[in-house]
Amino acid sequence: MTVIDLESYEDALATYDPVMGLEVHVELGTRTKMFCGCSTELKQDANSQTCPVCLGLPGALPVVNEIGVESAIKIGLALNCEIAEWCRFARKNYFYPDMPKNFQTSQYDEPIAFDGYLDVQLEDGEIFRVQIERAHMEEDTGKSTHVGGATGRIHGASHSLLDYNRAGIPLIEIVTKPIEGAGARAPEVAKAYVAELRELIKALGVSEARMEMGQMRCDVNLSLRPNGTETFGTRSETKNVNSLRSVERAARFEIQRHAAVLNSGGTIVQETRHFHEEDGSTTAGRIKDNAEDYRYFPEPDLVPVAPSRDWVEELRKGLPELPRLRRKRLKEEWGVNEHDMQSILNAGAVDLIVATTDAGAPSDQARKWWMGELARNANETGRSLDELPVTPAQVARVAELVAAGDLNDKLARQVLEGVLAGEGDPDTVVEKRGLKVVSDEGALGTAVDEAIVANAAIADKIRGGKVAAAGALVGAVMKATRGQADAARVRELILEKLGVEG
Repeated sequence: MTVIDLESYEDALATYDPVMGLEVHVELGTRTKMFCGCSTELKQDANSQTCPVCLGLPGALPVVNEIGVESAIKIGLALNCEIAEWCRFARKNYFYPDMPKNFQTSQYDEPIAFDGYLDVQLEDGEIFRVQIERAHMEEDTGKSTHVGGATGRIHGASHSLLDYNRAGIPLIEIVTKPIEGAGARAPEVAKAYVAELRELIKALGVSEARMEMGQMRCDVNLSLRPNGTETFGTRSETKNVNSLRSVERAARFEIQRHAAVLNSGGTIVQETRHFHEEDGSTTAGRIKDNAEDYRYFPEPDLVPVAPSRDWVEELRKGLPELPRLRRKRLKEEWGVNEHDMQSILNAGAVDLIVATTDAGAPSDQARKWWMGELARNANETGRSLDELPVTPAQVARVAELVAAGDLNDKLARQVLEGVLAGEGDPDTVVEKRGLKVVSDEGALGTAVDEAIVANAAIADKIRGGKVAAAGALVGAVMKATRGQADAARVRELILEKLGVEG
């Protein structure tokens, strides 16, 4: 890989002002494709979900997916956009092997939603408003697999394989207006915007928006201009960035790269860039075409889309509570501060905690287990919290067993360990591993008597008034019972037997 010179981030921002534009593609969760009846189910045999329409065969006529249009309107409304009273599809003409029709059915100058905004919250609580230019409907392309090369890209490959199952899957492309005024926080703003947009899309129920599966991906456009000037610089477009961290890293890298090129007297080339996850760098793709090079023209085979105002208002009334407002409400209900709420959000735990409380657990216990033991396991195994093999209902059951005194925290951690290992639900793990708290007074009394005899000197200190020394005897009993005793009850029994008031 070619080594790219970079300016330090601080020096870059001392001289230049970054301007960003973010284009986010969201695959909609419809059962069928945007213009035909083919299934959108994932992981099927290559080219098994195709038909004459999505393959662009002569004489095949497309029909618009109503749920796709409805989803687009919901997204537009949630982004505070105007919803077009009348709009059309267009043909975006360019050749690429994974596009079987040699054009993409999209929208150009007549999008279904336009002129909106999304307020995003940065980590220190600052609210930054990102203006939305448009949200328009289109279809996804197929998938190319380049075989025989070292990088998985077309350069150096011996041949390519094409799978058209994805061709025609409904997409919404959400395009921001130029994002100005973020300064040194531009990469953070980019990450926060995509994160908030992902939460919004999931809340609407129109897509799972799983970035690692390509259901949501971001193109990061970035340019620099000298501080104090208004004219935009030449932009680069880093394509198909598929994680929040990578969006931030791509913006930061391009700021440093642009600054290095400009400071050396070079010229920024308007081009697409490839992002490399392994080191956060970007490399050149192709010279970026201008809109006129796509030869857009109205799609003659599709009628215009003219959503009635009654339908739009009906959809507006049915919108769920939007993520930022929901987080504000939950923060107050849970009694957590801004920092803790941000940590919960960053961990992807909000919905899991809500589901756990809905299953009967107190919110503090739900937060404790998801942000503690389960977050630790997720970090160690390289998974997200929602990928762990444990359900909110199971976590709620563990909390219930602790509240009932059947488990202490140490045993509860072992129960969760067993659930994660596939040993069954919490009650099954408790039974198989014999993890229930020892609450039998006779058994506890015997264990306490043995601890007192074995630690006579400590017992004498307690009789002499040093009650704090009881902790050592409690520890001895806990060790003898493999941590399965009720520590609070053990302490009470020790003091009773030694004739000391606690």
